[in-house]
Amino acid sequence: MARRIRKAVFPVGGLGTRFLPATKAMPKEMLPIVDKPLIQYAVEEAQAAGIEEFVFVTGRGKQAIEDHFDFSFEVEDMLERRQKTKELESIRAWRPLSGQVMYTRQQEPLGLGHAVWCARHLVGEEPFAVLLADDLVLSRRPCLQQMVDAYSQTGGNVVAVMDVPREHTQRYGVLAVGRDDGRLAEVKGLVEKPAPDKAPSTLSIIGRYILLPEVFDELEKKQKGAGGEIQLTDAMAKLLGRQPFHGLRFEGTRYDCGDKLGFLQATIAFGLARADLKDGLAQYLRETCREL
Repeated sequence: MARRIRKAVFPVGGLGTRFLPATKAMPKEMLPIVDKPLIQYAVEEAQAAGIEEFVFVTGRGKQAIEDHFDFSFEVEDMLERRQKTKELESIRAWRPLSGQVMYTRQQEPLGLGHAVWCARHLVGEEPFAVLLADDLVLSRRPCLQQMVDAYSQTGGNVVAVMDVPREHTQRYGVLAVGRDDGRLAEVKGLVEKPAPDKAPSTLSIIGRYILLPEVFDELEKKQKGAGGEIQLTDAMAKLLGRQPFHGLRFEGTRYDCGDKLGFLQATIAFGLARADLKDGLAQYLRETCREL
């Protein structure tokens, strides 16, 4: 029987240079989609999937993330005194409990694999999830919950996957596929950022992973891959044949919020999904599109 997924790792040490100057003094993970920062969406998704411990791998200048998930006496006291119940609930409902949040520092920007490796002592010898806040998924059932359900059936490692245009394969870790029922694909091979003519398929990994702790043994070797960085995909590839490995075609729409256009698309999509904003935003979009 597969062990329950209790811990999630959030690599948040990146500099966010594609969003300068906005990210000069503010972490990119704190950029808001409607009225919540990207990292809060990721944490809420993890909570909905039953995650109990939240491990943030930070870097310099990330204090705002720690403050966001902490108690703010001044704000909460003011809201209580003014009887702003709705606003008070909006900052309390998702906040993890004391002792559930942990932080470790990635002192050098050596890649996603290195960031995950930095969390090894906090994760320990149990399966865990990894969520990249840049990847935002709009779905009826949270993406990670879908993955946890799949993991309960298959065990082993599970990654969220989607088909991308072949010319975009060099942006992703790409799967070589074995058995495939249209939802779950057996992973036979993994290639990080392959050129379109070398990609084994167009089925690509997005920023959601469920991994067994043995991946830390491979990351410990600190072997550099694409871009001269320690790639998580390369470490996962070393586990193939030793552990079950599947890619899940999740239900929902993924937005790449590390890209300016993707960020704008996510803002519109999540705004339209809000009952309090849908009508006004839709009307504005219709009027604006007529003027183009």
